[in-house]
Amino acid sequence: MHAWTLISFLFFTGLVALITWRITHRDDLSNTRGYFLAGRSLSFPLIAGSLLMTNLSTEQMVGLNGAAFSDGLSVMAWEVVAVVALVLLALFFLPRFLRSGIATVPQLLQERFGPTTQLICNVIFLVAYAVILLPIILYSGAVGLQGMLDLPVLTGIESSTTLLWLTVWGVGIIGAIYALFGGLRTVAVSDTINAIGLLVGGFLIVYLGLNAAGDGNGIAAGWQAIQQAQPERLNSLGRPDQQVPWPTLFTGVFLINLFYWSTNQQIIQRTFAAKSLSEGQKGVLLTGFLKLLGPLYLVLPGIIAYQLYADEGIAGDQAYGYLVFHLLPPWLTGFFAAVMVGAILSSFNSALNSTTTLFSLGIYKGIFKKEASEQQVVNAGKIFGWVMAVAAMVIAPLLAGQDSLFDYLQTMNAIYFIPILAVVIVGLLTKRVPESAAIFGLIGGIVMIAAGYFVPPFNGILEITNQYHFVAGVFVVLVLGMLVIGRIAPRREAWVHEDVKAVDLTPWKGAVPVAIVLLILVFAIYFAFAG
Repeated sequence: MHAWTLISFLFFTGLVALITWRITHRDDLSNTRGYFLAGRSLSFPLIAGSLLMTNLSTEQMVGLNGAAFSDGLSVMAWEVVAVVALVLLALFFLPRFLRSGIATVPQLLQERFGPTTQLICNVIFLVAYAVILLPIILYSGAVGLQGMLDLPVLTGIESSTTLLWLTVWGVGIIGAIYALFGGLRTVAVSDTINAIGLLVGGFLIVYLGLNAAGDGNGIAAGWQAIQQAQPERLNSLGRPDQQVPWPTLFTGVFLINLFYWSTNQQIIQRTFAAKSLSEGQKGVLLTGFLKLLGPLYLVLPGIIAYQLYADEGIAGDQAYGYLVFHLLPPWLTGFFAAVMVGAILSSFNSALNSTTTLFSLGIYKGIFKKEASEQQVVNAGKIFGWVMAVAAMVIAPLLAGQDSLFDYLQTMNAIYFIPILAVVIVGLLTKRVPESAAIFGLIGGIVMIAAGYFVPPFNGILEITNQYHFVAGVFVVLVLGMLVIGRIAPRREAWVHEDVKAVDLTPWKGAVPVAIVLLILVFAIYFAFAG
């Protein structure tokens, strides 16, 4: 049994690597444009595939399905509300980003506000990726693989701690090789290939799970059995005692999604590499359509696992791996585990590529060695990338014991998501708000949210309000504070957003109609399952 699992796992993993190498091995990676921005050559299928796979790591597959195991359908908010954020990225943010020809979000803030803002934003991203994002990707991936491949039996390693460390380091080293030796285009190509496998495998799990829930009588019987057994868990609107109460859809949940899809360097770097605005908009809106399908393979399996295994004492974050291991035959288990490794690698190497971009262009060339050659900048990024990869591999196993991995991720992300989003929005919508206001927004926002989370008596605020309402309140305070500073001490000269002619900025004619259709579908999905 385990031999077939291992063979299919190694075969598909090797196949993806081989295809990726064949497509990208002639790329010029000696300069920053080629290494960090894929030579600004990405077409819409590669953008959509890379966006989807960068997002769909095991913190989504394992974490979000684990949240659904605990709370039911209401956690689909993280998928469906994302579509609204993607529409805003396509119509509002992306045209402005491409107009500036930037490679990183901090570069935009330097252009709009000044070098101090750029440095602070760079440091925030780097610290957050090192201690929050990269370790969570590796830890969730290790947990998922242990469940799917039954690694204790497969490897003969009885110590769960030892096995966790070995799995984390194995995945981390492979991901670092992809990101640091291949550049952004290698990441985008491997992402697109893995996206196909992930969607096929994800929907196969749903089919087999529903069939099992219906005692082998088909998916319709399985869905009917779930409706009869869990009617209260199939409500799209979360209760106050759940992770995503429905009012938070309009406050913190929306704002966190907006940052994630429109100003998070890890995600939007591949949109910076679009060959034109039209291609970028097509890729972003195609991602929106694919995200509408997200609840089917990121939420429904958790509900199916609850139906089948709720009485077996498994934890929420173990549910998805447990479901896969028990539903798939050995050779398909290996294939799906390989796809999941691809998902892990996708998010990890995308975050690592973004980390090297932020350091190389923002700190190494921007501060330490302004006269550095293109090759020196790329080399410095690779060295720093290995430092960050090792740090993440050390921190990841220390995350063991979280009640809900996905809830922990969103909680910690809000500490830096909200301040950066507030500064970017104020920067793009105003002309005279000065750099001092941006510095207040970045530093003040992190201090306020961290105090509300961890420092008595300020954390008493969270006892009387939901954490997502709290971070939305901080967002409002930051925006108003920056606007007040802009009124009291405005810039001497209004900021002019110049077009650097990096790419063709002709918008896609279908962007607005497609965006409207997507928004209608979002409301239709919520209305259909509102109880």
